[in-house]
Amino acid sequence: MASSSSSSSSRPSSSLSLMNNPRNNKYDVFLSFRGEETRDSFTSHLYSALCQTNIETFIDDQLVRGNEISQSLLDAIEASSISVIVFSEGYASSRWCLDELLKILDCRKEYAQIVIPVFYRVDPSHVRKQIESFGVSFSKLGERFPDKKQRWSSALTEAANLSGFDSHVFRNESELIKTVVDEILERLLKVAPFDNKNQLVGVESRVEEIESLLAAAPILGIWGIGGVGKTTISRVIFNKISRNFEGSCFLQNVREESQSPGGLARLRQKLFNEVLKDVNVIPDIDFNFRRLSRRKVLIVLDDVTSFSQIKSFIRGSDRFLPESRIILTTRDQQVLKNWVVKESDIYEMKELEHDHALELFSRHAFKQNRPPEAGYEELSEIVINYARGVPLALEILGCYLFGREKEVWESAINKLKRIPNMEIQNVLKVSFDDLDDEEKDIFLDIVCFFKGKDKDFIINFLNACGFDAQIGISDLVNKSLIVIRDNGITMHDLLQEMGREIVRQESVKNPGERSRLWHHEDIIEVLTFNTGTKKVEGICLDMSRIKEIHLHPDTFTKMCKLRFLKFYNSKDDGENKCKVSYLVGPGFAEVRYLHWYGYPLKSLPTNIHPEKLVSIEMPHGNIQQLWDSVQHNGKLKQIISRASNFFTKSPNHSLTLHLDKLVNLNLNNCKSLRILPAGIFRLEFLKELDLWGCSKLKTLPEISSAGNIEVMYLNGTAIEELPSSIECLSGLSALYLDHCKRLKSLPSSLCNLKSLPDELGNLEALNSLNAEGTAIREVPLSIVCLNNFDGLQNLTSLYLTDCGITELPENLGQLSLLLELYLEKNNFERIPESIIHLSKLAYLKLSYCERLQSLPKLPCNLSELDAHHCTALESSPGLVFPSRDPQYFELRNNLKLDRNEIREILEDAQQEIQVMAIARWKQLQEKVCCVFYDPFNLYNVIE
Repeated sequence: MASSSSSSSSRPSSSLSLMNNPRNNKYDVFLSFRGEETRDSFTSHLYSALCQTNIETFIDDQLVRGNEISQSLLDAIEASSISVIVFSEGYASSRWCLDELLKILDCRKEYAQIVIPVFYRVDPSHVRKQIESFGVSFSKLGERFPDKKQRWSSALTEAANLSGFDSHVFRNESELIKTVVDEILERLLKVAPFDNKNQLVGVESRVEEIESLLAAAPILGIWGIGGVGKTTISRVIFNKISRNFEGSCFLQNVREESQSPGGLARLRQKLFNEVLKDVNVIPDIDFNFRRLSRRKVLIVLDDVTSFSQIKSFIRGSDRFLPESRIILTTRDQQVLKNWVVKESDIYEMKELEHDHALELFSRHAFKQNRPPEAGYEELSEIVINYARGVPLALEILGCYLFGREKEVWESAINKLKRIPNMEIQNVLKVSFDDLDDEEKDIFLDIVCFFKGKDKDFIINFLNACGFDAQIGISDLVNKSLIVIRDNGITMHDLLQEMGREIVRQESVKNPGERSRLWHHEDIIEVLTFNTGTKKVEGICLDMSRIKEIHLHPDTFTKMCKLRFLKFYNSKDDGENKCKVSYLVGPGFAEVRYLHWYGYPLKSLPTNIHPEKLVSIEMPHGNIQQLWDSVQHNGKLKQIISRASNFFTKSPNHSLTLHLDKLVNLNLNNCKSLRILPAGIFRLEFLKELDLWGCSKLKTLPEISSAGNIEVMYLNGTAIEELPSSIECLSGLSALYLDHCKRLKSLPSSLCNLKSLPDELGNLEALNSLNAEGTAIREVPLSIVCLNNFDGLQNLTSLYLTDCGITELPENLGQLSLLLELYLEKNNFERIPESIIHLSKLAYLKLSYCERLQSLPKLPCNLSELDAHHCTALESSPGLVFPSRDPQYFELRNNLKLDRNEIREILEDAQQEIQVMAIARWKQLQEKVCCVFYDPFNLYNVIE
């Protein structure tokens, strides 16, 4: 900025003080000028440039006739963020100009209003000192108003001392005007208040993130669920940066507007009018787009739902200048993927964090930032947990509860548990309404039965129901209706509530007429009074919430479209509460998923169609003849018959011939299961075999051909040895043998497991081996005798706790990828020196190895060592590391290490370690008990 003087007085710099103005800043700029001299020249050009930059500017010819001019001027000055004073030769000859100046400087002092002087063809020093022709004009006016002369003189001096612009240093007026406008823009960006403070809780950091993305992204997408604040954040961004563009337009509610006849055409016309600043735009679309392409523009398309909508407004990103920016907000991520340059140009709008959510809610519910201390804190927390950070829900519920007594709050909260707020419901339901029929069914199945469940299993179930699950789930993710996290499918609680309310509205009074049932009271009514109909497709009942129900044999007869039936017990108390003596009718013909905790019958329903089944779960059931029922099942993908205490028949060989698509076989806790058919390992698609808790299973059949099993649970079985043919399981990645108390050895053939490449080309091999609590006394050398291609080279976790091992193999260090090594409660006296070569080892567990006498030097990347109750431990050179110290050590009740030796260890560690004593030194005497934490802090010994 060109300075008007060599020295300028200090000015208020805090933008916060500007916000103390009790009046809203209606105007960005107030122009003060001598009309006779500059109205039709410099001032008119400056005003036009400000308007073209979307800077709201007050100029005195905008006054409404009939108003008292002086008061209107004063109000306008007070309602402006910046005042620009255009000093000209005759400025001081006008009483009105000088009174404006007094008011402007008063606002500068009281509200920190920004004041920018422009010296138009007048020397700044003449204004400051009131000399030359400028001073002559001022003196004449002062003679007429002697009581104001001194105040006016001081005001002129003060204003002329401010940093401003001298027209004499610019080549022409256009350069001067551009410089003034740029300075005003820069100053406004620092002080411009947000439109609605109530909506801006937690927004500031998000604005910064989006601005950072916009710096490099010509098209930016903002994506998230309904009501999460996409429109608000995009409006804030628009208001903040739109002045930096030659033209700008914010098109709100594109989805809604486009649904009306001619809606898109009207919105496009608005776009042309606002960006081109031409209310009489000719009706030539191509010509108008060419005009747009020559301007630096900012366009926001809010709530778009389709490719065609966006194309109606922007044609393509290559049609605009590189400096132009386009912001798209939507609930459907797929819409954005067709337009953004890269996926990182899509900003996901997340829910508010707890503190911000509480503040936003409190502003609406209490008109303050926090709940009052009158018992509303706990009630507010309930509402906050219900809304789960969605701003729209917080605002609606806050307004709904404002001014009500606590008793009314409690009643309203109880009602929300049964019936959702319809204003929130209607906003969220927009996303559901945009789905096709199949997507709606998939969404409602997940809402009612599968929230939080494994994605792969859900896909299997939905595909078995005739849906195209992969594309359906992908579309639901893109539309912000579900989220995939850790391979599980979940969703926002409000979206789940919205979906369940859609189902409830199918028949408010008669639950038997609804497609899906999950509430125990509704299910009790349907089952007790036998009111189910063909509309019922799924039932999910937690039996721990009900008393005993006696079902009629034809209870499911009328539910001929039933696909999902789950009677589970969340307390797992072994009690079946759905009693039935027998079942008749076609009620199970379409069932794909059957889970019946404590199933009371000895066989599956006779009318079940095994070829349609995806999963059978019978925990604590009475079933005896499962296999005969399903031997012709060609599509069964998962069988679970957990804790079938009366199951005595072993699967026959014909079973495997008809389970050609079996993926998971889970028979855990089948206490009577004794043998498995040999063909079980020949199933082409079997990935997981779970025999956990089959306490009478003593042997596995020989494995005659390569199998694809990846995970095998044999823990808690009576197996005495593994077949040497286990080497045929080339895809095995995890083997669980813990608490196989009769297992005395591991076959050397384990090291012959061949690694196979997966779909991405990565080698799949055994990476986790758990033999905790077995009768293994020695680890065969062959287990860790590896070459570069075979065996256990990919082993990352090895569990050998409580095996009574007396000696560890010297070549232990060849397990080069090992991350975790669990050796607690064993009988070895030393650890091989080769352990130093386990460069990736992070966790080493040695507690209760009471014969362990010393530790060798340990790997430098070790982050946790647990060696408590190693009562024979005499030396610990392994506690000193070449590069860095572990973050966690524990030595508890080690009789041979006194505190002096521990101190020496700490002093030799080269790095600072914090020590926390679990018990005081003086209490334990020779029994040292300490835990080493955080190597980056100075250690302390707690006395």
